[in-house]
Amino acid sequence: MKTNTTYLLGCIALASAVQFGCSEENNPIVDGPDADARYIIASTPIASDGVADYLLTADDLRQGSISTVGNGIEQDGTYRYYVTHNNRFFSLLYGQGNPGAVTTYELNPTGQLAKVSDFQAETVQAFAPVGDDILMMKIPRSGAANAAWYSLDTELLQIVAEGQVNIEEVANNGERAHFTWLTQVGDKVYAPYMSIKGCCNDSFGTSFPDSAWIAVFSYPSMELEKVIKDDRTSYIGRYFTDGLIVDEKGDVYAFSPAVATNNATPSSSTPSAFLKIRSGQTEFDSSYYLDMEDVTGGYHVTDQTYLGKGKSLVILLDEKGPYATGNRFGIVDLYTGAFKWVTGAPDPTDIVKVTNNNYSEMNGKTAYIGITTKEGSYVYVFDGENGTATQGLQVEGGTITAISRLEVK
Repeated sequence: MKTNTTYLLGCIALASAVQFGCSEENNPIVDGPDADARYIIASTPIASDGVADYLLTADDLRQGSISTVGNGIEQDGTYRYYVTHNNRFFSLLYGQGNPGAVTTYELNPTGQLAKVSDFQAETVQAFAPVGDDILMMKIPRSGAANAAWYSLDTELLQIVAEGQVNIEEVANNGERAHFTWLTQVGDKVYAPYMSIKGCCNDSFGTSFPDSAWIAVFSYPSMELEKVIKDDRTSYIGRYFTDGLIVDEKGDVYAFSPAVATNNATPSSSTPSAFLKIRSGQTEFDSSYYLDMEDVTGGYHVTDQTYLGKGKSLVILLDEKGPYATGNRFGIVDLYTGAFKWVTGAPDPTDIVKVTNNNYSEMNGKTAYIGITTKEGSYVYVFDGENGTATQGLQVEGGTITAISRLEVK
């Protein structure tokens, strides 16, 4: 689940107090066939600033076209973020620091996308499925020393637990821990973080650019068990970007883009790399290190989509910046370290945006990535075995912001 170039990175809305509003007139639907599953595509209409996303549905991402004109469910408010869990699609409003709407959808028995709940929420900066919940964290970048966490039960659609984490105590270095994302690993929550100053006109700068940290929490209590550290690369993930992969064996792979800054100046001296934590362990594996700048000839990873079976589609960029997103694509085998560039993707100079909330079949091969170029917005079908990308479904009149899939209830 994850954001993109033209969107404000980092704030979404979710709840600390939930109130439902589910009258019939507030439950719009999108016509769809009586099928086992459908793809959900969020798209922002091409217009002036401040236009809300539309949720569209499709049976096939490999061909054809859909349009935002006269179709889809319009979202309430701009800057929406999305997560799918327990066969429900959650649309989360960035509330500009204020509470915002969280809207839940599912496919009804006739294959139509239908709203099942709508409630108000606090603004959070990290969220992810954990068990049957969505765990969320509201992380201050300055001022208060405590981050607030909330567990949203995806069946009850209400907050079932909440608490606080002292981020200055987590960092334990005079700075503060700003969690880049949250990931369930076994019965624990792994929370990679940036060490940030949180002050001095350099809130996201750090005096520790060449270390990677992961805070390990128990769940559901969210008690901090330990912090694990590695000095072979910089912080894991990026602001509002998931840096962890949990493979089928339970091993964890963590990527760093190595884009730390100090007073707005790039300061990471270590390369962009993948690290590993073996299943059942809570330490980095000292025998594993995959230097991505070495295998790509100088590029760093800005994001990735796990394909399954140890293969990851990595999005790459040659110039480092904390918020710059990649425009080239490669396939890396995390088990062997083998790398190959993808062919068939749009020319990097034509790419306007790459969606970071995408869908993978987890078969070691196929992923569907939203790419907007100067000519239009398309779903591209990536083949991890052959290292190819093929243009698929076109979204007319809009810019793809997320791709997901739901099964019919």
